[in-house]
Amino acid sequence: MYKRVMDTDVPVEDLIVAVEQMVRHMRHHSVAGGLSTAASSALGRLIREGPCRLTDLARSEAVSQPNMTQLVTRMERTGLVRRAADHNDGRAVLVEVTDTGLEVFRQRRAERAHALHLLIEELSEPERQAVRIALPALARAIEDHQAHT
Repeated sequence: MYKRVMDTDVPVEDLIVAVEQMVRHMRHHSVAGGLSTAASSALGRLIREGPCRLTDLARSEAVSQPNMTQLVTRMERTGLVRRAADHNDGRAVLVEVTDTGLEVFRQRRAERAHALHLLIEELSEPERQAVRIALPALARAIEDHQAHT
């Protein structure tokens, strides 16, 4: 049913389907905190990039400010994030991750790592090596692309 990773003439559409399947698989196995995809993404961004204004978070997550406001309010109620004064601008408020949010993020990361480990264990050694090379290379390409946009 699935094409092997080592096939050399895999159409780009098949690669897209494979990425989509992997993302769904990781999301399905990442349950700590009961977060929505949007909440998980926003929490991860705050952890990677640090506290930020709600408007900047909305823009970076490609959602409207009202939607981000609602999401942050829900996350705040569950103790994942808090709003804090921006010391550089007394009128502005920053959204920052709490210790609880960091712990939920770490649990979710561990769940995803375990799920990925189990998938990789099902591969042949050449396929495992291909994944170990391809995934970091794709991550670097994404980072480079984001840095230039």
